[in-house]
Amino acid sequence: MSALPLASPAQQRTLRMAARALARAGLVHAYGHCSLRLDEGHFLVCAAKPMAMIGAADDGAVVPVEGPLPEGVLGEVRIHQQIYRRRADVGAIIRSMPPVAMSLSTSGCTPARRHGMGSYFASPIALWDDPQLIRTDAQAQGLAETLGAGNAIAMRGNGVVIAAADIERAVVLNWYLEDAARVELHVRSAGMAAQGKTLSEQEAALRATDAGRIFERMWDYLTHGDPEAGLAG
Repeated sequence: MSALPLASPAQQRTLRMAARALARAGLVHAYGHCSLRLDEGHFLVCAAKPMAMIGAADDGAVVPVEGPLPEGVLGEVRIHQQIYRRRADVGAIIRSMPPVAMSLSTSGCTPARRHGMGSYFASPIALWDDPQLIRTDAQAQGLAETLGAGNAIAMRGNGVVIAAADIERAVVLNWYLEDAARVELHVRSAGMAAQGKTLSEQEAALRATDAGRIFERMWDYLTHGDPEAGLAG
């Protein structure tokens, strides 16, 4: 059996920063995990502890895309395996617990594209209509297939999963999704859902831009003050 690849210090550090950013933004609590792809057959998942408690010495674990989870890796990391297995375009995955998106999902609802930050998602955002924890490969396969080619899926009463090209973008999209959920809840609470406007396909395609350091600026905002920000190596 070949040895698992090693993650670089920069990859380990970026993943730790991502985990702490998600915690500071209130998108995770005791539960949640994030990962980044190392190569076609392996990914790096953050340490199996509450993300806010991940310190500079807490390296993540290398996990194979195929095969059993290594000892000490959280059971729901099989979600990451199944998505990476199906999506060569995905370079990072986040399993998080954003509170507003969670609230909406309990009614079988996901955010509509009502404002700029919602433009980055499919309409409608996929829903995994099962409140149970993902404890089997069959469950993880079903979730990955429901996600399809999208970048986000809500799990009914059980958080969300984000898939993106890199970990920085995944963190930003996680924040965008929760903001879209905030707007959706406000509109529905005000009884304005029926008359409220949503972005057309053309409007969404034009607004969902990468220009102007859109993702970089939000990553900088979410990681500001992190103890490992700006470190090299």
